[in-house]
Amino acid sequence: MERLAQISGVGGIYAVLAEASNRPRYAFLVLQLIAEIADGRGQAGPFVAGPPSAGEGEPVLLRDWLCTQLLPMSEQPARRAALRERVEAGLKDELTGRPEIDDPHIEAAVEEQVLSVGRANVSRATSDLVRAGLVTRHYAGYATNHKNRGGGRHAVYVVKPAVLRLLRRPAAAPAVSASRMPRQGELFAA
Repeated sequence: MERLAQISGVGGIYAVLAEASNRPRYAFLVLQLIAEIADGRGQAGPFVAGPPSAGEGEPVLLRDWLCTQLLPMSEQPARRAALRERVEAGLKDELTGRPEIDDPHIEAAVEEQVLSVGRANVSRATSDLVRAGLVTRHYAGYATNHKNRGGGRHAVYVVKPAVLRLLRRPAAAPAVSASRMPRQGELFAA
């Protein structure tokens, strides 16, 4: 908590993350997205409004929303093609040999694999944010007897108020003294 009192700007937030995370840039991006979607108290989740293309703002789980927001950062055609080949090899017993039937099935399995990896990355980054003391995490929903403490419940992330203020603060305009500014007509005066 004493670290938060010493943070005076975005650079300070990043410095704290660099100490707590192996991937501070990714964790900072996750923090920015959480702060963007958070309410006035800094709380985000468990559901957020999805993109309009997904069904006119239909509710989406916070972790899934974060994952889809970060997907463009990791999309590489060669990696996706290799993943498609691995998924296709894993599904060879279920395939019919007819591309019009098999291709949608393969694509759905590839998408699920990509989202699964993305959710794990977001979860790891959020754990780094919690470890750094910038965010707290709890779960909402019903409790179940499950070895996974999040089983049957959905993540809610809360950005600490001091951090939220720093991330939402508008950038200050550079101060320029009026005496140093050239007057009109003197732009090229030596």
